[in-house]
Amino acid sequence: MSKSIRSIIEASALPTNRRRFLARVLGLGMAVGTTVLPTSDSVAAASVDETLTNRTGKWIEVVLSQQRLYAWYNGSLFLTSLVSTGTAAHPTVRGNFHVYVKYVATRMRGPGYDLPNVPYTMYFFRGYGLHGTYWHHNFGHPMSHGCVNLPTPVAARLFAWTPVGTLVNVHY
Repeated sequence: MSKSIRSIIEASALPTNRRRFLARVLGLGMAVGTTVLPTSDSVAAASVDETLTNRTGKWIEVVLSQQRLYAWYNGSLFLTSLVSTGTAAHPTVRGNFHVYVKYVATRMRGPGYDLPNVPYTMYFFRGYGLHGTYWHHNFGHPMSHGCVNLPTPVAARLFAWTPVGTLVNVHY
């Protein structure tokens, strides 16, 4: 089943971001151009850095080795900030994704945490998101269960600037 659906998605006239979305929703993988990377091990998926060739519009880059986020507009830096990404036990996914939904505030729950009113949340892959953080101020160090934690004032500014569909590139 997944091979024939994957072929249809890859061959469709839909924009690349829509093909990626369909492939993720259907559990077929993350479409990158016309190549589908399996999401069963998304954390280990090799990063395909589209930002090297696509220098127009808005995109967000998260550099795990630096624990830093960069927001770009037409090749110019709009914003940068220290972040806290996932720990070794709960790593942040790597690859190219797109913001698919935004919430001014939302509740986040999982094993060992229940956080009400997480501010300025922008989900980019399943339950992984960029968001403001009120429960710690230790930015620059991995602290999360996989999300990208931002200082709340920075998250507010990024949230206002970022439309749904914005590329989020996460790499080392």
